[in-house]
Amino acid sequence: MGIGIWELVLLFLIVLLIFGTKRLRNIGGDLGGAIKSFRSAMNESEEKPEKGQTLDGEVVADKKDQA
Repeated sequence: MGIGIWELVLLFLIVLLIFGTKRLRNIGGDLGGAIKSFRSAMNESEEKPEKGQTLDGEVVADKKDQA
C-alpha cells in the first residue's frame, strides 16, 4: 500500500513542471553544497584538538607545558 513507481514518476513530473529544470538544478546544487559543508564540519569536530586549541571551554595543552 506504499507509493509505487508510477506515483513517484507522476510526482517528479509535477515538480518538474512547477519548478522547471534550471531551478531544480540550482536547488540540487545548493542542497549538495549544504550536505558537503555539513559533512566537513562534522569531520572537523571529530579531529583531535591541537595544542592551545579551546575545546568546550578548556585549553588543551601538552603535559610538558604543565611542568
